[in-house]
Amino acid sequence: MSLAEVFEKHPERRYIEFGGKGGLGKTTLSAATAYWLAKKGYKVLVFSVDPQASLSDIFQRDIFGKGAVEIIPGLFAQEIDADKRIKEYQDEIRQKILDMYGLSKVPDEVERYIQAAAAEPAMEESAIFDQVVDIVVKGDYDYYIYDLVPLGHALYYLSMATVYDQWIDKITKLRQEMEEYSKVVAIMQRKKELEEDKILRELQEIRYRINTSSSILTDREKTAFFFVIIPEEMAILDTEKAAKLFAKYKVPISGYVVNRVLPAELEHQNIPEYLRYRLEMQKKHLATIKEKFGHQVLAYVPEFERDITGLDMIHRVAEVLFGKIE
Repeated sequence: MSLAEVFEKHPERRYIEFGGKGGLGKTTLSAATAYWLAKKGYKVLVFSVDPQASLSDIFQRDIFGKGAVEIIPGLFAQEIDADKRIKEYQDEIRQKILDMYGLSKVPDEVERYIQAAAAEPAMEESAIFDQVVDIVVKGDYDYYIYDLVPLGHALYYLSMATVYDQWIDKITKLRQEMEEYSKVVAIMQRKKELEEDKILRELQEIRYRINTSSSILTDREKTAFFFVIIPEEMAILDTEKAAKLFAKYKVPISGYVVNRVLPAELEHQNIPEYLRYRLEMQKKHLATIKEKFGHQVLAYVPEFERDITGLDMIHRVAEVLFGKIE
């Protein structure tokens, strides 16, 4: 089956993820897939959850932190500015504290905690995750193309939904128990029924957003995950390990795309020894890929003679992946 056939056979899969080791071409393939879908008339958002995103470079447009930017009709691209999101998140927390407790100023101790939490190593990932939830929950596009972070971070990113859900679940139960006690005390003191617990309502809203996002990411009906791999030994070994770990999080793997394949016709040309060794090495690793992943390999993308930047090159990659674009 080809990559195009996967899309045609499963039109319900509208959340597309490209993952793999760093530097294998995930962003390039994400951009080319978004370009192909937009050319077919769909409204598509390709966005990066990688703090070191390169969609700006590929599209040759400065899109970092500017929200969804339209590249061509139907194709929108977005790079998430985690620092900006962290500041917005801090402001939201301050405002909620003021609203919930009727304060005119955030207490100094709480403010220090808010500032300290922003410096935590996981805060950047949390901010990006929160932004992704916003994007997905709105549902403004026909297709969402995720340019995921490298494998290790991607697993961390995917596990965050589970960790957050468990944490919110515990906090929500505690809050519900506190609410019950508060009601009993109010009745004993003959006070009127308590106003709805705003904190509990906030926790339930957070839980809904996390569950909505995480269920989409792992939904076999709605989501397609493609591994990007290159014909090199370490890339193959890492992809095998990652595929097992991704299965743990029930991520639906739809296939593999082999990138940066040297043209086979070079073998019959007068080429330097270095290049001939590289060709021999690739031939061996391509055989391994065929043996390990077989019919799950959906496309082979050649090593191009220049960098994949600009719409002309994205068009070329899209045609390799999906066939002639009218």
